[in-house]
Amino acid sequence: MDFETALAEILPMQALLTTVEEKRPYECDGLPAYRAVPRVVVLPESRDQAQAIVKLCGDYGVPIIARGAGTGLSGGALPLEHGCLMSLAKFNRIKHIDPDNRTAVVEPGVRNIAISEAAAAYGLYYAPDPSSQIACSIGGNVAENSGGVHCLKYGLTVHNVIAVEVLTAEGEWLTVGGAALDSPGYDLLAMINGSEGMLGIIMQITVKLLPSPPVARVMLGAFGAVQDAADTVAGVIAAGIIPAGLEMMDQLAIGAAEDFCHAGYPREAAAILLCELDGTTSEVESQLEQVQKIFELHRCSEIRISNTEEERQRFWIGRKSAFPALGRIAPDYYCIDGTIPRRHLGFVLKRIAELSQEYGLLVANVFHAGDGNLHPLIAYDGNEDSQLEAAETIGGKILELCVEVGGTITGEHGVGVEKLNQMCVQFSAPELSAFHAIKDAFDPAALLNPGKAIPTLHRCAEFGAMHVHGGKLPHPELERF
Repeated sequence: MDFETALAEILPMQALLTTVEEKRPYECDGLPAYRAVPRVVVLPESRDQAQAIVKLCGDYGVPIIARGAGTGLSGGALPLEHGCLMSLAKFNRIKHIDPDNRTAVVEPGVRNIAISEAAAAYGLYYAPDPSSQIACSIGGNVAENSGGVHCLKYGLTVHNVIAVEVLTAEGEWLTVGGAALDSPGYDLLAMINGSEGMLGIIMQITVKLLPSPPVARVMLGAFGAVQDAADTVAGVIAAGIIPAGLEMMDQLAIGAAEDFCHAGYPREAAAILLCELDGTTSEVESQLEQVQKIFELHRCSEIRISNTEEERQRFWIGRKSAFPALGRIAPDYYCIDGTIPRRHLGFVLKRIAELSQEYGLLVANVFHAGDGNLHPLIAYDGNEDSQLEAAETIGGKILELCVEVGGTITGEHGVGVEKLNQMCVQFSAPELSAFHAIKDAFDPAALLNPGKAIPTLHRCAEFGAMHVHGGKLPHPELERF
C-alpha cells in the first residue's frame, strides 16, 4: 500500500489534498519568495487522526511539516516536495478559561486575538500581540516564540505560556509544563517555545491571562532626526520606565501608513515614537509627565497624547498596518527580523540607510524600539530577479550587522529557511552541534520539519562560497530524503 492510500484510510476524502490545485495554497507561508508544493496536504480534525498521521509518516519515512495560519515570515512552514504538510487549522477551540487562576487552555489553531476576545468577559486578556494577531494562530506563536507591540513590558510567548501538549515524532503524547510555578527537571517548556516544529507538533497550549489595565494611553512624538528618536528610546528605559509598548517608525514607513489608513501621523517627521503607558490613572499620569520631559530633552518637535480609547487605537492602527501599507511603495517587501542592544539603534539604522542606497532599494523601518527588535522592510519587485537578489543580500547584511553589534538574527520571526546562513555567523560549530544533538534526541529520524532553523556544519563551511539567488536555497541537509 502506498503512502497516500494509507492516509485515505485515516482521513475523509475532503481532509486529504493530493492535486496540485488543492495543494497550491500551502506552498509558502508569509515569506512568498520561497515556495514548494508538498507531496500531500492533510487536515486532521481529531487528536486520533493527527496521531495516526504522525505514526504513518514515521512508518513510511515521510517528512512532516506542521502548519498553523501560514502567517510566519521566515519560511518556517515551507513544505518539502516529498513531504506531508499537516494543517492544524481545524484545531480551533478555546477549551477552557479559568478566571480564578487566570489561564486559558486552547488548541493550536486558535487565532491570537480570539483568546483576548474570549477572556474579555472576565476582565482578562492575552498579552503577546503580533501585528498579524487577527490571523496568526497560537500554535504558530509558540513554535516561533512570537512577540508583538506589548512584549517589552509583558514578554514574548515563552513568558506567557505555562504548559503545552506535544505530539512527538514517534506519535506519542508529551505534556510539558503545568499549572505550578515551577517543576523539577530540565526546562523543556522553554525549549519547545521557538522550536519551529522541529521537536514536536504542538497540539494544546495553556496560556497566562492578565487583568486588563484600568488605563492605557499613548504618547506620539515626532522627531526631526532618527538619531534623536533612538536616543529617546534609551532615555526612557534608563529612567526606569517600562512602557507597555515603545515603537519607532521612520519617514518612509510613516508615509506608507498614512496613505494606507490615515492615522494622522506627521508626514514631515524623520521618525515617530509611539509610547504606550498602562496601569492606574495616577501611575499613568505620572509616567506621561516623565516621558514627555524625556521626549522634549531629545528635541521632540511635536507631542500628542491620546485622550480616548478611540484615539489610542488610531495611534496604533498605523503601526499595525505598516506591513501591508508598504504595498503602496512596491509590489513586494522582504521583512527582516533582528534584535540589537538599544544603544546601537542609531548606528544600525544609519547603516541600513547606507545599504538601501548602495543596492538601490527602499527600506522602511518600523519596529519594537524598546527592546531593540528591528523590522526593516525592504521594498522590491519580485518580477525582477535582480531586485529579489538585492533584497536578500541587504537582509543578510542587516542580520550579520545585528550579530556584529552584540545582537541576534531573530527576535520573534524564527530562523526557518531564511536565516540559515546567518546562524552560521551567530553560532560556533560546538554550539550548532549541541542544537543538532537536541534535535536528534527528540526526532532521531529527522522527520519533523527537517532542514529548518539549524544549519548543518557542512553548510556553514560552504557559506563563504555559497550564493543565494531567486529564493532557491540549497538544502544539502535534505539530500538523504
